[in-house]
Amino acid sequence: MTGVMAMAIVVLLICFLFLSMVSCTGNTQTFRVEGTVDGGADSTLTLEALTLDGIQTCSTCKIGKDGSFSFTVERADSILSPDFYRLRLGTQIINFVVDSLEDITVAAPADAFGTRYEIGGNEASKTMKTMALLNIQLQMQLSQLEHADTLSALEKMEAAAQMVKRYKQTLAREYILKDPSSASAYFALFQSVGQQMLYDPESDPTDVQMFAAVATQWDQEYPRATRTEHIRNIAIRGLRNTRQSQPVKIELSGDKVHESGIIDMGFPDINGQERRLSELKDYVVLLDFTSYSLPHSQQRNIDLRTLYQKYHSQGLEIYQVSVDADIHYWKTMCEKLPWVCVHCAEGPNADMLQLYQVTQLPSFFIIAKGSNLEARGEYISDLETTIKSLLK
Repeated sequence: MTGVMAMAIVVLLICFLFLSMVSCTGNTQTFRVEGTVDGGADSTLTLEALTLDGIQTCSTCKIGKDGSFSFTVERADSILSPDFYRLRLGTQIINFVVDSLEDITVAAPADAFGTRYEIGGNEASKTMKTMALLNIQLQMQLSQLEHADTLSALEKMEAAAQMVKRYKQTLAREYILKDPSSASAYFALFQSVGQQMLYDPESDPTDVQMFAAVATQWDQEYPRATRTEHIRNIAIRGLRNTRQSQPVKIELSGDKVHESGIIDMGFPDINGQERRLSELKDYVVLLDFTSYSLPHSQQRNIDLRTLYQKYHSQGLEIYQVSVDADIHYWKTMCEKLPWVCVHCAEGPNADMLQLYQVTQLPSFFIIAKGSNLEARGEYISDLETTIKSLLK
């Protein structure tokens, strides 16, 4: 009897160890990305993940003498939704998606890596290639238009707007509304032209409907996925922002208004750390409410950078509040900015913007040392002169 019991215990232990091994190795599964880059021998190829927290490097490899390359990538075996990746060779990129654990194959020439490639593995990745080529074609047309000497500046602007509008309508008709549950539909929503986001889910009612259509379908296909929650929140915020409603009366609580007169606020920075406006009381502060998806936003940040580099050492700080719907885009765009960049997830209808009576974006305020609100941007005729006078 003792021997039988001992044998049973041994069998149970073996089963337990086997199950443990299965559970440990089963937490992750792998897929492969492989192929050839003709003429790319010894070049470095990078595999990057397009996550909601930004672009993250997964791995790099040297392309072989015969042009071959291979990556093995881990994914959780509880796959909730498609994952987006890209291959980067120098400045050229190939975007693709992994729906399950299919292997992805790529064949491309090194000198036209991002345009003349062939990709296999799933249809969504092939559709993403078609969108990428349409985007590149649009960029070339816009570049040619910019150098058209026979057109006035106004004519160029109007022609460019029409080109972008047609591209946007094509994406909506052929890739978003045709199959809102697809990975390519999700990808299409976050296309950009240069540094400008194509769709505005914050204030454009038509664009909001595009996001709502995809969010509705993804809710059914991938109800527990993080990306579903992300796009659902964008759609809900956009629907709220574009819905006609009565003005909201906001009561100021004591913890928001300091004796010095500013309305304090605190929002997370790119690392998720709360940064409060009141912490900058020893600086002259340019408080900036903006959205990086706005036209000319990048040029404006270039101008702000010039101002910041000139006067930061003398006591100037910038506290920039973004209301962009796409937090991934916000993180990407503000990653290299030297000042305090925070994100307001409530969007342009946030209480804080109403408290500051912000009626348009961008809007800025000047706050003197000691947290004294000095002036609104629209009342400042010479920004640099005003800042210099407060730094003395």
